[in-house]
Amino acid sequence: MSSNVQIDIKEIITNQAMMAKKASQKLATLSSLEKNKALLTMAHALEVKTPIILEENNIDMENGRQKGLSASLLDRLLLTTERIAQMADGLRQIANLNDPVGNGIMSCRRPNGLDIRCIRVPLGLVGIVYEARPNVTADAIGLCLKSGNAVILRGGSEAIHSNKILASILAEAAYSAGIPHGAIQFVSITEHEAVDVMMRLNKYVDVIIPRGGAGLIKRVVENSSVPVIETGVGICHVFVDEFADLELATKIILNAKTSRPAVCNAIETVLIDQKIANEYLPMICQKLSEAKVEIRGCEKCLAICPELKTATKEDWSTEYGDLIISIKIVENIDEAISHINTYGSGHSEAIITTNYNNALKFQKLVDASAVYVNASTRFTDGNEFGFGAEIGISTQKLHARGPMGLEALTTMKYLIYGEGQIR
Repeated sequence: MSSNVQIDIKEIITNQAMMAKKASQKLATLSSLEKNKALLTMAHALEVKTPIILEENNIDMENGRQKGLSASLLDRLLLTTERIAQMADGLRQIANLNDPVGNGIMSCRRPNGLDIRCIRVPLGLVGIVYEARPNVTADAIGLCLKSGNAVILRGGSEAIHSNKILASILAEAAYSAGIPHGAIQFVSITEHEAVDVMMRLNKYVDVIIPRGGAGLIKRVVENSSVPVIETGVGICHVFVDEFADLELATKIILNAKTSRPAVCNAIETVLIDQKIANEYLPMICQKLSEAKVEIRGCEKCLAICPELKTATKEDWSTEYGDLIISIKIVENIDEAISHINTYGSGHSEAIITTNYNNALKFQKLVDASAVYVNASTRFTDGNEFGFGAEIGISTQKLHARGPMGLEALTTMKYLIYGEGQIR
């Protein structure tokens, strides 16, 4: 790409960020009533304009098929009337949530008479970089607006037609309902340089949130000068311990792997306690095979089920995003916890057990944002946690962790009241 084109990309995106940053100042002062009115208007617009959205999504789907996208990626890209209705419902749910802006965090009166309060305020301008999931467009815009933030989005090229029409419809509806013009910006430039520009806009963008595969997230984390909230990579495990209800374990594993294999809360590895491996491994392999899941096993697994493919060390740290799973037999719960803390991504982990002490130990020692006992990891989701839609699943520890709802899109401000005190 020529330097002239690069300059044009920088200029275009910088201007978008400038507009959004300016709009964020007024947006931060809007009342909950005003923001909720906009969200409801946006939800209605999605439903009314569903046929147009589906037409644009069909273009993306056809392009995806021609490019040879996998079935799981095409599923993430696909929009249907039902999925658009769910997006609209998500916006209405956000409207019904409590507004965190202005909420008190703490207050105190100092010995010198100063009154100090700490309240929640918007971050300002939130940048979102994401891949082939058009629903992120609606979720991100809705959550950012409700939390008083302007937003600049850059979606993947696979979903460019879907994302452009969604952002256009939502922005038009929001502005008609009183949201400041410019608060919603969509970067339609699909070249990689667009992301590079966004990652350097410290003057305007307050935080950047990448949502997508490991490659995208790694690139943003390692190269951004804008603060980053790392999200999404889901190397999730289910550990079936010696006290597990095996039928329950099978039900959970099948759900966590096969219901939507491309999403970040799907599992990639099953760990089985060696005390039950001879009984349980053939059982779960049969069920997974019937569900057309490719199984890769450790050496101990192959000794029991020699028909399995051999798992390599790489498999333990791979997010397949597909109907592929790795299985490892471990000596005990301690080895299971060690394996998870070594290879997991800090997303979601589960133990299947009827032993209370093992459940507590697992939840205490596993380092992840969500740790389950006898339930599918597929519940790690803002809506399922009661947060409405989510901006992403943070796998880091600062400043947010786990499903990021409205509160995670705020920061704090101290308000100090005095009567002439000096120091």
